Amino acid sequence: MKKIKYCSRNMKNNGTKPVYKAMKSKYPEIKMKKKDCLGNCRTCKHECFVMIKSDTVKADSADKLYKQLKRLIG
Repeated sequence: MKKIKYCSRNMKNNGTKPVYKAMKSKYPEIKMKKKDCLGNCRTCKHECFVMIKSDTVKADSADKLYKQLKRLIG
């Protein structure tokens, strides 16, 4: 895993900003990119999500998303 993309709109609407900050401080070797829109509007409206390569990682809350990302990294 080399790069995680975050949707700025999802950060604002669903609260993934703390996930971004926590991941950036805990895993500085992984690139974190913020994009205005990742084109997953249906997911973005209802869930917290990030993109890793072309895969969507999503969860009901920012806390659950953070735990999922930590599990994926190892």
